Amino acid sequence: MNRSWKRLTSLSIGLVVLASGLSACSTDNSNSASTGNNNAAEAGEPSGDAGSKEPVTLRLTNWGSPKEIETYQKAIDRFEETHPGVTVKYESIPTDYDTKLTTMVAGNQEPDVAMLESATIAFPLAEQGKLVNLQTMLDSDSEFHADQLLPNTSYFIEPGHIIGLASNIETFSLYYNVDLFKEAGLQPPPSKAEEAWTWDQFVETAKKLTIDQSGKNATDPDFDPSKIRQFGVSGANGWWGSWSNFIYSNGGDFVSADGKTFALNQPEAVEALQKVADLINIHHVAPSPVQSKNVPGTNVALQTRKVAMVIDGQWANFDLSSTDVNYDVAPLPVLKEPVTTVVNGMFSIFKSTKHPKESWELVKALLDPEGTLELHHKGLWMPALKNWYEDEALIAKWTADSKGRKPGYRDAVINMALSHGHQTPTGYVKNFNKIMDIVNPALDKVWLGQQTAEAAMNGIAAKAQAQVQGRRDIQ
Repeated sequence: MNRSWKRLTSLSIGLVVLASGLSACSTDNSNSASTGNNNAAEAGEPSGDAGSKEPVTLRLTNWGSPKEIETYQKAIDRFEETHPGVTVKYESIPTDYDTKLTTMVAGNQEPDVAMLESATIAFPLAEQGKLVNLQTMLDSDSEFHADQLLPNTSYFIEPGHIIGLASNIETFSLYYNVDLFKEAGLQPPPSKAEEAWTWDQFVETAKKLTIDQSGKNATDPDFDPSKIRQFGVSGANGWWGSWSNFIYSNGGDFVSADGKTFALNQPEAVEALQKVADLINIHHVAPSPVQSKNVPGTNVALQTRKVAMVIDGQWANFDLSSTDVNYDVAPLPVLKEPVTTVVNGMFSIFKSTKHPKESWELVKALLDPEGTLELHHKGLWMPALKNWYEDEALIAKWTADSKGRKPGYRDAVINMALSHGHQTPTGYVKNFNKIMDIVNPALDKVWLGQQTAEAAMNGIAAKAQAQVQGRRDIQ
């Protein structure tokens, strides 16, 4: 599954900055009328004809696969049926989304509502004052409140200033081939967070599930790590979405609690990173970056027995459910505390909208799992509303009789998201991309076994520190 946050580039940040300059010198006056509506939008009050009987047309942009686009269209149709006089012009942009949206902003042609990504375009737009503070919408809405949202689904530019809300979420888990465990005579990982494997239990099991061409596992003195036909685990290293889980589980972070100091070179983070690297270079239970090129995606890897366990996002259930592999899901191994990183896109409202009230109603409709239930049920998404994790009837709507919701799913995924979620670092670490531009090349050497995590992170600490600009979750 190619999720948008795995395709981040710094180009979109620069494009947003460029757009700001172009917008300032544009001769197009089409946005001049909307400028007068900014105060109304910020306050969550209808402006212009928002409360009138005149027809209202809203523009909505987002990205997604054909199936996602189809599902969003159904949600829009449902919204239009319950909001007579409001039409939504849906503009799906499957490629170069940030570039195209930036061009719209530069030409004063931005949509009313847009899906945005926290790692690229959302915060630059918010810092330019382009987005409505959705906290004002929540404060003035008598039917919808912030406590109805699942934790880690609101994006703040600073406390009290929400720039976007997630309509669906993704978390990380341990996927495994049930049959491989049975054949090896091994107990599968527990599904409950309080019973989750320790790191040592995880490594020991991964060794027994790593098999060379002669049939020997990684606990055998004669095991040949150069000729592995089945890896015990994959997916722990690579992008920050995976290894951040272990940083947080070990009590570490990307920056210090006060936001002033680079923290990936601190003991908690270094230890977690080294443990991930040791899966490759010491224990030989995970593919190296070079070997990973020959390891297929989660659904194929588990089905073809190339890998026994995979650390991946919740979205993997969607593709796995279309195979005949006998798989299940468990919480990630624990260092100190059970944790799962929560990642998602967000829906935001542009201040230039002439219809803030209707735009807010559309955002709420997009947050309602009823409108996009098909993809929740099939395994691609998880709801962003808390009661869909607590009410048995609502839980059944998106899990019952679903091939994408295995026996361990309730404890390993639903309860983990509800009680042990941690916000994506892109949501609270300022200047995250610039920091990671320095971190990632250094980590490549760690995954390749060329440097220890401590040496690598200390080696780039000064450069990374120069990019630290604080946290968004503190004043």
